[in-house]
Amino acid sequence: MKAIAINGSPRPGGNTEIMLKKVLEPLEAAGWNTEYRRIGGKPARGCMACYKCFEKRNNRCAVENDDMNDYLEKLYAADAVILGSPTYVTDVTPELKALIDRVCLVSVANGGILKGKIGAAVVAVRRAGATHVFDTINHMFLMSSMIVPGSIYWNLGMGREKEQVLGDGEALRNMKHLGQTIAWLGKAMASSSETFPTPPYHVEMPRSEEVVSAKV
Repeated sequence: MKAIAINGSPRPGGNTEIMLKKVLEPLEAAGWNTEYRRIGGKPARGCMACYKCFEKRNNRCAVENDDMNDYLEKLYAADAVILGSPTYVTDVTPELKALIDRVCLVSVANGGILKGKIGAAVVAVRRAGATHVFDTINHMFLMSSMIVPGSIYWNLGMGREKEQVLGDGEALRNMKHLGQTIAWLGKAMASSSETFPTPPYHVEMPRSEEVVSAKV
């Protein structure tokens, strides 16, 4: 099985990266194929509401001047998706929000590509606001017919400076348990993934007056 962790932080080697990699460790030990990617700090524009994804229905976003389609391909090929972000003004980073908006719409336009996948959120925070970041990520999972596993607490870690989260023992235990839970859930779901109910998405093109003109 495959798991991908995508980091919305622009800072390499930071607290979000540490926690995401802690989640992947039990999955690797369980024989999963894992991958870590960082979108933070990379060019990633938001959704333009052009609805070309509904017109083409080719599992891709029509915007081709950034690397978003590479990330979309990785997400759609994975059995489990772990999205991580530091807390920026009580929310996810702009790059991760761009990914959330575009991957979600392309998934719906193509009949629910994300359905039945496992989704987990991981958040780094200095002091407060992390639960809203957690909610932002989980809302995408839940509205995309994904399965969200629980752990021993919210998947949060305290730290601002690099590696500061290593002093948060509860967060590290949580990350390990989350990875173990994803591995267990993936094994339990493997035999029944093909029977997951197809979401009754309405995938018709929006009415012309609802479409925002955009050059893509």
